Amino acid sequence: MSEEEIDGNTILAEALVAQGVKYVFGIVGIPVIELSMAMQQAGLHYVGMRNEQAACYAAQAIGYLTKRPGVCLVVSGPGLIHTFGGMANAQINCWPLLVIGGSCSQDHEGIGGFQECPQVELARPYCKYSARPPEPGLIPTHVENAVRLSTYGRPGVSYLDFPGNLLMQRVAASRVLHTAMCPEPPLAWPDPSLVSQAASLLMTAKRPLVIVGKGAAYAGAESAVRDLVRAFTLPVLPTPMGKGVVDDHDVHCVSSARTTALQHADTILLLGARLNWMLHFGRPPRFDPHVKIIQVDICPEELHNSVQAKVAIHADIGVFTRQLTQQLASHAWSLLVSNPWWGQLHIKCDQNKNVVSKMIQDTSVPLNYYTVFHHIQELIPKDCIIVSEGANTMDIGRSILLNKLPKHRLDAGTFGTMGVGLGFAIAAALWCRDYAPGKKVICVEGDSAFGFSGMEIETMFRYKLPIVIIIVNNNGIYKGLDEETYESIREAGDVTKVTPPTSLSTNAHYEKMTEMFNSKGHFCINIPQLLDALKQSLKVEDKPSIINVMINPNADRKPQNFNWLTESKL
Repeated sequence: MSEEEIDGNTILAEALVAQGVKYVFGIVGIPVIELSMAMQQAGLHYVGMRNEQAACYAAQAIGYLTKRPGVCLVVSGPGLIHTFGGMANAQINCWPLLVIGGSCSQDHEGIGGFQECPQVELARPYCKYSARPPEPGLIPTHVENAVRLSTYGRPGVSYLDFPGNLLMQRVAASRVLHTAMCPEPPLAWPDPSLVSQAASLLMTAKRPLVIVGKGAAYAGAESAVRDLVRAFTLPVLPTPMGKGVVDDHDVHCVSSARTTALQHADTILLLGARLNWMLHFGRPPRFDPHVKIIQVDICPEELHNSVQAKVAIHADIGVFTRQLTQQLASHAWSLLVSNPWWGQLHIKCDQNKNVVSKMIQDTSVPLNYYTVFHHIQELIPKDCIIVSEGANTMDIGRSILLNKLPKHRLDAGTFGTMGVGLGFAIAAALWCRDYAPGKKVICVEGDSAFGFSGMEIETMFRYKLPIVIIIVNNNGIYKGLDEETYESIREAGDVTKVTPPTSLSTNAHYEKMTEMFNSKGHFCINIPQLLDALKQSLKVEDKPSIINVMINPNADRKPQNFNWLTESKL
């Protein structure tokens, strides 16, 4: 009696299940069609996307939300190459992701095989781990390596390469080297002496500030951080995806006084955030030149990057924060509400809110960003997941579309990547379906950003995902043109020479894309139309909605003291 055999497709699918992977996003073709079917047979959720980049964005977002890598499945050659933007985004964002690429059969390598490409080598710059299993029996070993390296330490990307002949090859079941699920990453505990130093610095500070990054959100440290901030009356400033670790509505949140808080803080506790461009590198003039930094990060290589920290601590954010809270409580210390620092921050918060309030009250047509976002915020559920991308759409929206919970804002992130929105929204909607039924996903897009991956609307209809897409349409990138100016310019000469590079078509009816699926979108030019469209869309439970709201092509953010991007001194 011959021994039972198993093929590479089945081995790989079962190995993914054994490592706790649940979601696969991809576009199939030779040589991974049979693999996608084997994945479904093994119990994996397979979501067919319309573009490899969008598939990669969805897979990394589900990895961020679940802390277990999503899989992006692609074909050989150009299929993999199209994912590199997504892989780079996940690597720089520090989100767990596993990319699986089919590749040219090994017996065709070197002689011009179909889509032949050195994929393991090409993927390596965007990965923590890039490999090709040498034979089917070792596939589970490489899957375990890939999952473990994508989640341990600073999360990131793994790539596994599978030639067509390896996937189809059958081997005796006894030859398959099965591996146990890799455990959850170990918690890094801080050096107690460094916790004491951090506590001493905070207690002697006159103007302390806590900056919370998405590392704290990923670590699930929200309870510990909220306890710290509230117990000791500390002002807190979130990075964009650190929003919700402390509720944006919390009295300790000083986002409305961001510039003042950064410029005048004398001691900063940095929890899971990096001093990169998003925090202006931690340097003057955006920071006090004598500021003392207490830096806490899961990645020791990040410590002292850009500026020398006064206290640098390699630790899990939750573990460190709880220990710091105990230290401060033992000294019965707290920053008094009457402290002049709080007075300075409150004054600036009130000034900025007054400026924004005037812009919110302006409902004249064409609309501005602030009034649109204000009325969206008034209607959407307070526990919804907000996906946001675009230039002004994302940046202005961050200050008005508020988050109550951690990991409930997904945006262009550290890499500033456009095109992430619809992929992120698909992942968020699937996460809600499995882990938080009834929770809403609101995807707020600039018209330019929507154009990167607009056909993913078909994916949403196919999988019955009730995502509310709101396109804030200013006819361009950063700024567009009104219809009269746009047409007059185009009539003046060769359109490729006279049309401004930042311009897009005016008054484009993106909402009509829903008509392809026997549904109806919403075109809005005023606030009553927007409110009615949003109320209708929030009731939909089995398909996406598109609300296309026109705003003034020249609408901009409120005046800033500094440019959003710190300029080089070179």
